[in-house]
Amino acid sequence: MAGELAGKVAIVTGGARGLGGATVELFAEEGAKVVIADVLDDEGQALADKLGDAVRYKHTDVSQEAELQALVDFAVTEFGGLHVMFNNAGLSDNLFAPLLEADLSCFDKIMSVNVMGVMLGTQVAGRHMAKSGGGSIINTSSISGIQPGHGFFTYRASKAAVVNFTQTAAIELGPHLIRVNCICPGNIPSDMGTFAKPSGPGSDKAARIAQAVKDVRMGFQPLKRQGSGRDIAEGALYFACDRSAQVTGQIMSIDGGATAGAIKSQIDAILEAREAIENEPD
Repeated sequence: MAGELAGKVAIVTGGARGLGGATVELFAEEGAKVVIADVLDDEGQALADKLGDAVRYKHTDVSQEAELQALVDFAVTEFGGLHVMFNNAGLSDNLFAPLLEADLSCFDKIMSVNVMGVMLGTQVAGRHMAKSGGGSIINTSSISGIQPGHGFFTYRASKAAVVNFTQTAAIELGPHLIRVNCICPGNIPSDMGTFAKPSGPGSDKAARIAQAVKDVRMGFQPLKRQGSGRDIAEGALYFACDRSAQVTGQIMSIDGGATAGAIKSQIDAILEAREAIENEPD
């Protein structure tokens, strides 16, 4: 259905590129007026210029309440309202060391963006929406926030906090007709998720590492299809548009089935082990 966001105004934080950039493009395609919020000024402005008069860029540090308030005021002044707030901006620690050896000095920085940024964005946007008949708030978590695993200790903790906060906010803001939902991406190639340092001149190591990472990740999801930023954008579109008018407090994993369960079950492994012994010569 075309034009699902016609007449709506949306803000996308972390919208200059990656998952946010893909969402900005889709929201604009569906008729929304969109404000890109980011600290990547050149990329954010370039995307706004590319998409035309329906899109604006505003430099915003989401960890600062005053800047988020200025962002919401900007959207209202430029486009006459605010109907959708996508709290998407985030940082990762990329720490792979064991917990007992990990450097957690980046804790405050990551939490200030991943958690405080979401909370402040919800609060500031929610205040406007509560006076204006409601709206939709969408938060970006991660499958790392719902599935424990190795490393990324601060990142995992921050994304788990987003999940809990989303549902808490949905309960409190429901009487104002404000829906609050959450997307948990998984296996979506992005600059934040790279495991490789930039290659030197003439080296293709970074590209080969990126491909190796893709191959490994694919082995952990049942659906053998590479996800993209557009897939996340489609999920955000559902939460943003009127098709989800009765949906709030929900956590949507867009991950090719990675969190559905183990690719190979323990029972399969047990049966294989038993069969191997049974087939041994007596």
